[in-house]
Amino acid sequence: MNAMKKWDPFRELDDIHSRLSGVLGKSLFKPGTVDRESMTLSEWTPAVDITEDDKEFLIKAEVPEVKKEDLKVSVENGVLSISGERKFEKETKDKKVHRVERSYGSFTRSFALPDETNPEKVAAEFKEGVLKVHLPKETPAKPKAHTVSVE
Repeated sequence: MNAMKKWDPFRELDDIHSRLSGVLGKSLFKPGTVDRESMTLSEWTPAVDITEDDKEFLIKAEVPEVKKEDLKVSVENGVLSISGERKFEKETKDKKVHRVERSYGSFTRSFALPDETNPEKVAAEFKEGVLKVHLPKETPAKPKAHTVSVE
């Protein structure tokens, strides 16, 4: 029995986007034209884990061999951006390179901030090649009831 599969044009666009990422190494879209999470193409993209508990959201980004001073974490208009650069080791005359499989160069990852976080309280730490970005949760202020006089 043959199963029919529903055609999804966005899946094909995602496939094209993935194929072009290695060639272009730059953004396909102008910032803010797609949605709050930026769609950028980089020379490499660090893997991230995003977890949540009662107190915070936590983003862990794997950035091995990236120096702390080459990392930038920023928050603007409800979007958290992590960017940086992993530099390629310069060749020396006494060393031969047989294979290079890891990617090098600059990267940018962007994430929409959850509504219950305060952008001013975002904190980051860097240890052993892992960047941890803490997004503390805030309980939204309860609306205060007040009496309105009718005149």
